[in-house]
Amino acid sequence: MLDEWRGLEELLGVTFQDQSLLRQAFVHRSYLNENPEAALDSNERMEFLGDAALGLVVAQRLYEHFPSHGEGLLTEIRAHLVRRDTLARAAERLKLGECLLLGRGEESAGGRRRPSSLAAVFEAVAGAILLDQGLGAVERFVSSALAPELEDVRSGVVPADPKSRLQILVQSRGQPLPDYRTSKAEGPEHARLFTVEAYLNGDVVGVGQGKTKRQAEREAARRALEKLGSPS
Repeated sequence: MLDEWRGLEELLGVTFQDQSLLRQAFVHRSYLNENPEAALDSNERMEFLGDAALGLVVAQRLYEHFPSHGEGLLTEIRAHLVRRDTLARAAERLKLGECLLLGRGEESAGGRRRPSSLAAVFEAVAGAILLDQGLGAVERFVSSALAPELEDVRSGVVPADPKSRLQILVQSRGQPLPDYRTSKAEGPEHARLFTVEAYLNGDVVGVGQGKTKRQAEREAARRALEKLGSPS
């Protein structure tokens, strides 16, 4: 197992002073549920710490790289970079799922490939690096682990679909996902005009029209972005 951890350190680009911190980052709660006698803690506290460290590191990078971007767009891009699916892809590249300590039930249910678990272990690893070597080491880890995503952002590749951008924005603010409701459908079958309302926390934040429900939803999302103070 020692060789496995050393191989993982090579992938991470980090040599831990306290390797027990690295190991703790891979302890899933399901493992402790089935092995209560294990003298281990789950990775959830490290996940909490790593989430905060990642947010800070990415925010500083974006602040320095995009001096003309406003708060709204910077928030969206940061949320895009630290969201579950982005971190899960990075965890897959680093093969972090292979090292997870899982309970048998979670293992059989495909826990090693579950995006939520992969994103969580990525955050926990960042937390372990912070505890072991400080924020500078987390910055180097992020630069390497998220290199493809950071390059996309530098090249101007950000979510363009208004619905995706609205979802990322509200999640970054800790709000529930928007809900789209068709309020009206007018005209003959071959030339329908749909009106859709975008709701957030029970309030209408955008109204859009289109020849299809999807077009109307996108327009409603675009209007919502404008209302929430984010460029669309």
